[in-house]
Amino acid sequence: MRTYRELFRTPEFTALFAASCAQVAATTLTGLALATLVYARTESPLLSALSMFGPSFAAVIGAITLLSVADRVPPRPAMTLVALAAAVGCLALAAPGVPLPAMFAVIFALGLAASIGSGVQYGLLGEIVPPDGYVLGRSVLNMSVGAMQVAGFALGGVLLTAVSPRTVLLVGAALAAGSLLVVRLGLSARPARASGRPSLAITWRVNRDLLSAPARRAVYVAMWVPNGMVVGCEALFVPYAPHAAAVLFVATALGMLLGDLAAGRFLSPATRQRYLTPLRYLLAAPFLLFVLPLSLPVAAVAAAVASVGFMSTLLLQERLLALTGADVRGQALGLHASGMKAMQAAGATLAGLVAQVLPVGVAMATMAALSLAVTVALTPGLRLSDPGQNVQRCSSAPEQVRSSSRWPSRSGRPPATVRHLPDGGLTSRRLPAS
Repeated sequence: MRTYRELFRTPEFTALFAASCAQVAATTLTGLALATLVYARTESPLLSALSMFGPSFAAVIGAITLLSVADRVPPRPAMTLVALAAAVGCLALAAPGVPLPAMFAVIFALGLAASIGSGVQYGLLGEIVPPDGYVLGRSVLNMSVGAMQVAGFALGGVLLTAVSPRTVLLVGAALAAGSLLVVRLGLSARPARASGRPSLAITWRVNRDLLSAPARRAVYVAMWVPNGMVVGCEALFVPYAPHAAAVLFVATALGMLLGDLAAGRFLSPATRQRYLTPLRYLLAAPFLLFVLPLSLPVAAVAAAVASVGFMSTLLLQERLLALTGADVRGQALGLHASGMKAMQAAGATLAGLVAQVLPVGVAMATMAALSLAVTVALTPGLRLSDPGQNVQRCSSAPEQVRSSSRWPSRSGRPPATVRHLPDGGLTSRRLPAS
């Protein structure tokens, strides 16, 4: 599958795409409105950053307690409940006179719900499209994130000049309700990917297995940490340009959109992997310029160029899929999403703390330098996940099947499609090795 026409002809992909667009637009409007509202009340860069990216901290709790839900509940009811929680949460945040601690409690609850939704959504994508269409489908969803962030930040910037942040939160609630309707009416009922009840023990066990292999662990860390540091730079856009932050957010969304377009449509798998290392460095390098006094147009261009580097995360996801079995795909992708959100929240918090003692532009350049340092340190470990090496391991590895107590299946027997690699990795025969 190499064309958008084939992708959108796939049953149910259009509904999943529309629901994702509405969810991202709602999150974008809500985040901008909350950051503006909190900064106006407190004048604190730290609290402003936490209000926008703080829900990601809840992803840590969700990742270690709830992620087994992603593969063990039917996708449509799960996505419906997540959208309902987002709509109710926006309404609660829009209520006048809500104390600051109560606002952050609601933000935390929304983060918990989102930690489940990511795994369910991306696991469902793997069922809707064939294996060779996953990267194209995932890139289109990523592009929709960029497009909806452009539209959401632009619309949010306009609305905030005309109405109060609480009114913008009501618009976010309406978008979340629209996503709920699309999910309910546009997606068919599907069974859960794995049998058995979700539980804390299963969540821990699968997470431990996912992180046990050095190859997968290197991919996870490379997707989480440098990305989180760069998002820390973006978390300072509001204090950096209080009256024009939407311009910088739009620029970053455009850059991310262009990167995902190139990854999904114009680059072959071999070419994508060839560009992985340069893109990882591109993600942070332009933010070093913010140590200088920049005009708004120059700052916007630098932010857009840096955001093209987010394409590296999509390429690393492709490597993750080649190392992960289909029966735990939802939890594997949910762990990626939750870990990434958590590190983004950590990056935003660290950036806010640095901006408390340094000028905002200097703080952004400092976060970029930290991201580059981590990228350099992680480069040797990523060689373990090289697709060529994975193909060699798969062809020579003896098959060992886990017991049904660790990998439950609907028949009660161990799934025959899952096997061990020498490095502890799991692969599925239904997935390509690269």
